[in-house]
Amino acid sequence: MGRKGEKKPLLANSNADNSRPEKDVTRYRSLEHSNGTGTNKQINHSIEYTWTHMNVYTRNGKSQNFYDTLTSCCSSGLKNKTERKQLLNDVSGSARPGELLALMGSSGAGKTTLLNSLTFRSDHNVIESGVRSINGIPVNSKLLTAVSAYVQQHDLFIGTLTVREHLIFQAMVRMDRHIPYEKRMARVEDVIQELSLSKCQNTIIGVTGRIKGLSGGEMKRLSFASEVLTDPPLMFCDEPTSGLDSYMAQNVISVLKSMASKGKTIICTIHQPSSEVYSMFDKILLLASGRTAFLGTPNDAIEFFKTLGVSCPKNHNPADFFIQLLAIVPSQEQCSYETIDTVCEAYESSNYKRDMMEHQKQLCAAGKNTVDCSWGSNGLENVSSPYKASWTEQFSAVFWRSWLSIKKEPALTKIRLIQTMLVAALISFIFYNQHLDQDGVMNINGALFMCISNMTFQNVLAVINVFCSELPVFMREHHNGMYRTDVYFLSKTLAEVPIFLVLPILFTSIMYYIVGLNPKFTHFLVAALFITLVSLVAVSFGYFVSCASGSISVALSVGPTIVIPFLLFGGYFLNVGSIPYYFRWLSVFSWFKYANEGLQVNQWADINTIQCNRVNTTCPRSGHAVLESNSFLESNLTMDIASLFLLIIAFRFMAFLALLARTTRK
Repeated sequence: MGRKGEKKPLLANSNADNSRPEKDVTRYRSLEHSNGTGTNKQINHSIEYTWTHMNVYTRNGKSQNFYDTLTSCCSSGLKNKTERKQLLNDVSGSARPGELLALMGSSGAGKTTLLNSLTFRSDHNVIESGVRSINGIPVNSKLLTAVSAYVQQHDLFIGTLTVREHLIFQAMVRMDRHIPYEKRMARVEDVIQELSLSKCQNTIIGVTGRIKGLSGGEMKRLSFASEVLTDPPLMFCDEPTSGLDSYMAQNVISVLKSMASKGKTIICTIHQPSSEVYSMFDKILLLASGRTAFLGTPNDAIEFFKTLGVSCPKNHNPADFFIQLLAIVPSQEQCSYETIDTVCEAYESSNYKRDMMEHQKQLCAAGKNTVDCSWGSNGLENVSSPYKASWTEQFSAVFWRSWLSIKKEPALTKIRLIQTMLVAALISFIFYNQHLDQDGVMNINGALFMCISNMTFQNVLAVINVFCSELPVFMREHHNGMYRTDVYFLSKTLAEVPIFLVLPILFTSIMYYIVGLNPKFTHFLVAALFITLVSLVAVSFGYFVSCASGSISVALSVGPTIVIPFLLFGGYFLNVGSIPYYFRWLSVFSWFKYANEGLQVNQWADINTIQCNRVNTTCPRSGHAVLESNSFLESNLTMDIASLFLLIIAFRFMAFLALLARTTRK
């Protein structure tokens, strides 16, 4: 192809024959199976997935900010059209049962864009056109999800579970609701054996940097195991060998090859496979600048490029050769684009493309007449819900997993217990044995407000750290149609209730009498109630911040910042009666105010005498005077309790709406 380091365009007018020898059209015929009566009747339990004239456009690949939106609104429609960038250009293809198809190409060729388009997972800013069909019948996202599985590039798991526990959960939410529990567990056993997970079935999955667990190859096999539990006839895999060494990559592709040999249709993207891995694919689809450069067998690919005057050198990895040939070289863009145009135009006029398109037409016509077909028109139209399990089954499974993940991470629970006891002990010793005098009034009120502040920040930060880390798992599983948003939110919040009830009660029990608060037991119970309610409000607020934030770093930055105004309006730093009228609406949402008022009323309401041991100072002589000086009312005790309950409900409802909005947006 020229001197070393120089890229020359292929000759568009090459005299070489760019067609292949005619092959029997039965390569593309529909599968026919005997029906057991001596006659042949089309009973197609497999899936052939086809896509026709796929085009994808985007506006520079980025969502617009306010300024861009404003300027685009003022610009003409013609200008907006010129801003579009075409990511896929009239891409057509098919994947047949029993075949492993690899989407290949250089970086930016459109592999991930095509896979996202085929699985209805494209970004909402992207504009798509084209037809996706199963056995010749057009499908939508809902129908495709019901009959396919998608293995994403990055493995996401609840790391505290074992391999077996994870697969049991997957079986409970993925398999059809009519399948008995015993058959589900039998399927789990079969999948463990099929994917060679027996040795690690009782091993913790692990959390990077925190809990040691499975190796990279074992995690990838676990991802496959999760998807094949329902024995889907169609599978998509995004970069299944990413981050693996050559041996593990070959092992993973061997697993896919084995699954394909059982009649599954498997489509995967792959980046620079080794020659051994390349030879394992039944078909390859080469992409270049969003266009189809070739679709066929690996051997046909070599022959096709040979007809164009370029041959893959002996002892050279064909995958590397094709990718380098079709790559955009930064210093030789014009030459690169000419080469791509030559290859893509040659494929468009080749018998490979003509036979494939003719087969799609035949498949479309045959699909309308298919009888007794699991994936025929009747079967697809009867898909009424993306969820295989009922609401109660989903809730039971997700609640079980949530509780198990808490139970199996005792270190985190121990840290929370130790933290609670240490802070309670610290407050107890700092405010030890306060007396009912003027200094005691100030110290006791300070201790009460410190309890509220500690419960708030401790629980808000705890929820953000845990809940945000699990949100990516939820988003993926929900998008895969495993369970509903309300199921996850309700089960997750209920599973964490016990720990968030025990901690404030333990905290109050340690510090209450040591500080010297109102010694009556009923007053202790009321104080414990208020501190527990503060804990639950803080947890609810933490859920809201977590669900509304895009990441854990954003949540940790935003959460404490929003808490500060509520803290200032709590009646300790600023008298409730002196809050500016234009900020009073904000104090309505301050749980600090309700808890501070409730705790002070509980402490001072029945205190009739307070010693005044200072000279020339105005001293409150009774508990009523203390409350009056802080603009608190004894009659508000019940309202304070009710207000805290309402805030718990309000923040959790807002959190659910924020989570629901994220799932809808995605």
